Amino acid sequence: MNRILSSLIAVAFIPAAAAQTGTLPAKGTPALTEQTKVSGGLRPAEQTALTSDRADLAFELHPDSYRLTGVATLDFTAKAPVARLVIDLDRNLPVTAIAIDGVALPAGRWSNPQGQLTIPLPRPLAAGGKVSARITYGGTPHVAVRAPWDDGVVWSKTPAGATWFATTAEGYGCDLFWPCFDFPEGEPGSVTLHITVPRGLKAPSNGRLLGVDTLPDGRTTWNWRTDHPNTYAIALNVGPYEEIAGTYKSRFGNTIPMFYWYLPGEKAKAEKLFAEFAPTLDFFESTIGPYPFGNEKVGVIETPHKGMEHQTINAYGNDYAKAAEGFDWLFQHEFAHEWFANQLTAANWDDYWLHEGYGTYMQPAYGEWREGAARYAAMMNGQRGGIANRVPIVRGRVITEEEVYEADKGGPGLDIYNKGSWMLHTLRWAIGDKAFWDVTRLAVYGRLDPKPGNFVPRFGSTTEYEGFVARVTGKDYRWFFDAYLRQAALPDLIPTRTGDTLTLAWHVPGNGPFPLPVELAVDGVRRTLPMTEGRATLNVPASAHVVIDPDARVLRRSIAIEEMQAWQSGRQGRPAK
Repeated sequence: MNRILSSLIAVAFIPAAAAQTGTLPAKGTPALTEQTKVSGGLRPAEQTALTSDRADLAFELHPDSYRLTGVATLDFTAKAPVARLVIDLDRNLPVTAIAIDGVALPAGRWSNPQGQLTIPLPRPLAAGGKVSARITYGGTPHVAVRAPWDDGVVWSKTPAGATWFATTAEGYGCDLFWPCFDFPEGEPGSVTLHITVPRGLKAPSNGRLLGVDTLPDGRTTWNWRTDHPNTYAIALNVGPYEEIAGTYKSRFGNTIPMFYWYLPGEKAKAEKLFAEFAPTLDFFESTIGPYPFGNEKVGVIETPHKGMEHQTINAYGNDYAKAAEGFDWLFQHEFAHEWFANQLTAANWDDYWLHEGYGTYMQPAYGEWREGAARYAAMMNGQRGGIANRVPIVRGRVITEEEVYEADKGGPGLDIYNKGSWMLHTLRWAIGDKAFWDVTRLAVYGRLDPKPGNFVPRFGSTTEYEGFVARVTGKDYRWFFDAYLRQAALPDLIPTRTGDTLTLAWHVPGNGPFPLPVELAVDGVRRTLPMTEGRATLNVPASAHVVIDPDARVLRRSIAIEEMQAWQSGRQGRPAK
């Protein structure tokens, strides 16, 4: 997810003049309730008592009136007794009919005052029981102010004036346009989508294409099916798309279909981006393991917003930007999330450094794979100045998306990207390459020998990740994660030189243990200090030139960066000379 990572890049979108008969809703309207704005966090008991087995979602887009209508059939299995369904759905999409197990409920039997649709069941459901709810709804969906940094729908126009529409939902959640359980573990086992759009438009979406039905009036219905989708990863994309398709022969023996949908008139630029698909896929498969959704597709679609990791249909809106590292960072970042967000999903937003820290780290790792150590070092250095250290990355409780991504709500914000990436960089140095990538494989697949067909998407946590590190290395690294994840301030490495004696000492908040090794270069000769008790003393000639951590492998306090950040903060808002 690049919603905050990209916020340093100015992106503005103003819809072109519309030809629709209705009035385009203003950005940020219709207004959302506080309930709808919440994604994740503590959930109603009625939701945690149910497993979401399947969702069949039928949508129709009405560009002439800026409306979205839908029929959702949701199948659940009870893990504990439950007497009512509590389903998240924006009240701007009012429900007109509900049937439970095929029997229509009388109007007024349900309510949705604040964005949680409550449906009393005709009969209480016992543990192990199953229930199916068919919900008919529709209305004017909330328009994002600045997607994808906030969420909702985007009504846009192509250069030729055709409808160009997209959804984003990571922040406020899936309930912006379909009835769902809006928390990570609420994902359905499978989702089937039927997306009906006006003549001349296409609707690429998640998973495998089951077929396209043409209706008598020229409208088309695009039918897709995907397994184990992340709740916010379901995406609607509508436009007059053109398509590039190909296949990738995986090193694991399977053949993976690849698709890129782009706007007319951009074929040459689209072909260059599509040429990045195969080498990027080879990097991830050779470094981590099999592409998780090879039986569905690698899918990317051009959108009127910056981007998002929608499972098998990643949104791309980077304007085909060129960069010194020679690859499109946005495409690569969103693609990384197929492993770190869609295959490995954090069960609690508190652990979303697993998504964003890894998603950010895989870009320098790709630079290293492509060009070597110099590119890797340059890209890691580019991330270092963005670490703020205001609050801990992990706070040890169930929290909402907003409490993580939004700094003004007390969240770590960009630190789950940059600090998470640098923590992984340091961990790799501390435990070695083989151990680091083995830990990564365990986190992603739950096993060291992933092959197509022997794994499914899974939920993970910080605690589990620490356990994987202990399992692979045979050592307890709790001290490491306590310092980097559960404390705001960085470990400080304090050198003291007295004559020919050099002492190095780690200081961490709370004065806990921190035996992280450190490399030194003394007059160009390198040595590694074990720092077993968090400190080391050695004889170094007073005239010797000493460089601590010459390859910048360790994330530690930097007074220079702190002063730079303070200077930058002080200059904000000052007029240019």
